[in-house]
Amino acid sequence: MTTLSERLEDESAAPPPGQTTAPPGQTRGRIVPVWLAIVAASMPMFMATLDNLVLTSALPVIQRDLGASVGQLQWFMNAFTLAFATLMLTLSALGDRLGRRRVFLWGIALFALASIASALSTTSEMLIAARAVQGVGAAAIMPLSLTLLAGAVPHAKRALAIGVWGGVSGLGIALGPVVGGAVVDGVSWQAIFWINVPVAAVAIPLALYALGESKGKRQPLDLPGVLLAGVAVFVGVWGIVHGNEDGWTSTTVLGALIGSAALLAAFVVRELRTPFPLIPLRLFRSRQFSLANVIGLTFTLGMMGAVFLLSQYLQIAMGYSPFEAGLRTLPWTAAPMVVAPIAGILAPRLGLRALLVTGLVLQGLSLLWMASLIVPGVAYSSMIPAFVMAGAGMGLTFAPTATAVLADMPEADHGTASSTNATLREIGIALGIALLTAVFLSAGGSLTPTGYVDALAPALNVGAGFVAIAVVAAALMPGRTKAVMASR
Repeated sequence: MTTLSERLEDESAAPPPGQTTAPPGQTRGRIVPVWLAIVAASMPMFMATLDNLVLTSALPVIQRDLGASVGQLQWFMNAFTLAFATLMLTLSALGDRLGRRRVFLWGIALFALASIASALSTTSEMLIAARAVQGVGAAAIMPLSLTLLAGAVPHAKRALAIGVWGGVSGLGIALGPVVGGAVVDGVSWQAIFWINVPVAAVAIPLALYALGESKGKRQPLDLPGVLLAGVAVFVGVWGIVHGNEDGWTSTTVLGALIGSAALLAAFVVRELRTPFPLIPLRLFRSRQFSLANVIGLTFTLGMMGAVFLLSQYLQIAMGYSPFEAGLRTLPWTAAPMVVAPIAGILAPRLGLRALLVTGLVLQGLSLLWMASLIVPGVAYSSMIPAFVMAGAGMGLTFAPTATAVLADMPEADHGTASSTNATLREIGIALGIALLTAVFLSAGGSLTPTGYVDALAPALNVGAGFVAIAVVAAALMPGRTKAVMASR
């Protein structure tokens, strides 16, 4: 099947500037504006990424309502992110086989149904289970949204489109605390999930109209690989979450961590030997792809773990309501929406390395700055510059990372490449919440007004350390890439 991007390379088939002809399928012969394709791909992705951290501002309220423990609070977040991370590659491969738009639409519908189940939950266990199903829907939405978008815009506009997509992705993650806080204060924590239903109702017909169907390579699913990778990540996060409670040298925790490492090793061996791997390890021969994935894992680990703790700090230690706390993260959360599209425009001129190094350095320094500010009686106004620095850094990171992942990849590998990167980012979020919370608790922290002063700073410093690893990876990036140069 001839892809849209291939047809656009032929001048005789090129559509008018600012528009793109939809791929063959139900939209055959229809001229679809580029902006509409971006909206159709980005709206469901925003809904899915928003739910990564949408509960952070609501956790104190949910804790009181459902009687949840600290461990259960983490699983409200990690049930979603682990299901998201574990099944993303599988559902992307299913999209290659059955049709990317079809599986994308299935994901939207499942996400909406799981949102209804989350809203109707009356126990912690019910909410954790519903959040896991939400993560399955998100796993179909996130990677396929980028693949569908990349195939729906001309090469000349791809960097800008990915920049907008990256900005929306980052905004969805970062705005979670704001939206969650506003809804909790204005209605209830259950309403956080109800708002997904009308969004899905609009997103499905829009995707049917603006995005054409496409398929990739048809090959058997690597179900043993899915099982090995999924269980390895789940067991590893479980061990980290229970480390402080059960003891890091306890049989259960040590067994979980050792077992996770053994399963990961078995997964790598499996991927090297099977003819149809879940993650083709040949992709990692590209230095740029490998480094982009190191960046995706480590910077989300450091930053999203910090968001989880700081969102609760604003409520529990500083006394703000959920909405007031979310509103006060806006200097951080609004910046990616402004900066990420600009980064997409600047990428052809400056190259990915310069943008990534700058963005990651800003994020690492912002965490160190925040850590130095955590003292009794600290004023919120003193935290604003650090929040702005963090948000600008995230905006400079999202879009260039997404571009770097696809830059060296042939069209047929776009789905797998973007899914691999998105999987590692989601694993980073889960590990970040688990690791930084473990550091927080081991330093004597607790979810009380006085339980943050001496414990939050060490957790933020650890987060900054992981961002520093991402800085090193970004510095090793090529200065320019074929994909970036081609868009000039």
